[in-house]
Amino acid sequence: MKSKKDNIAEYILYLWQIEDYLRAFPEKAAESTELMELLDMMHIEGIMNGGHLQLAKNALDELIDLHSELLDTEAPYRAVIMHLQPTLNIFKSKTNRPDMSDVEACLVLLYQVMMLRLQKKTVSPETEVVVRDATQLLRFLSKTYYDNETAL
Repeated sequence: MKSKKDNIAEYILYLWQIEDYLRAFPEKAAESTELMELLDMMHIEGIMNGGHLQLAKNALDELIDLHSELLDTEAPYRAVIMHLQPTLNIFKSKTNRPDMSDVEACLVLLYQVMMLRLQKKTVSPETEVVVRDATQLLRFLSKTYYDNETAL
């Protein structure tokens, strides 16, 4: 399994992808102990039809907390989010959860674009720019998370 410490954003996206995979192909869980454990967790947590594992929610909460801290202390980070904010607000308004955090919106955006690419669908140049900016934000968050975790 991907390590949360190494790249927390990738870890969350990985869990989301595994959740979708196990919903579509629950029989494939028998292929590995890790998949079987995650499928069992999904059943226990009642998310076989939708939602996310508590593991993913906890990691997202940690990232959102770090985001809040950085907004207060890191001017370059604040500048990136301010630049991205109008686009994120438009994106969030088009979802069924317009109140989601900016961090979650970045992750959802990247996940949706990843799914489009897997389906060989085109992504507009405008969306590519937003993906680049969201990736930059998540990369900074993940690196800061890693630095904080390895400093302990």
